[in-house]
Amino acid sequence: MNSSATSSHAAPISVLFVCLGNICRSTMAEGIFRSLTKSHPRIGRVDSAGTSGYNIGSGPDMRTVATLEGNGIGDYDHEARRLRPSDLTNFDYIFAMDGENLHNIHQMQRRMARKRPTLAFGKIMLFGDFGGNAGEEVVDPYYGALDGFEIAYEQLTRFSKGFIEEVIGQP
Repeated sequence: MNSSATSSHAAPISVLFVCLGNICRSTMAEGIFRSLTKSHPRIGRVDSAGTSGYNIGSGPDMRTVATLEGNGIGDYDHEARRLRPSDLTNFDYIFAMDGENLHNIHQMQRRMARKRPTLAFGKIMLFGDFGGNAGEEVVDPYYGALDGFEIAYEQLTRFSKGFIEEVIGQP
């Protein structure tokens, strides 16, 4: 983890997006964020994961892909994976899509800290805190129609831009 992530001369910032299954929200967030920060010198590793193992090895939900492509992001490829304990120390920012996933990530962090109290963790928080409404969650669109994916796209784009502006200092 880069302990000086907000310094102007810091190493590139690493970002991990986390939802439940890693096929809808977190993958969409990863695709949007990669698109917005392509070749940005302050952004390093960008990835996504799920707190569950339901979809390990699967590609993004076809509605996620359709939404990304419909918004000009056609070069995104991903294979779902489960959140690993090492992710909490290897990424500068770990962004949960909702409160339940945030809780699960914090539980993992607490278990790790009990075993190794000196570990340095990345910042674990709701991605929605960068959207202008602290605590805003991205509702899981999986069981709904395509409009839920469009709403998630709008939110995740807004959160990504908010993070870039606040942390990196560029609109």
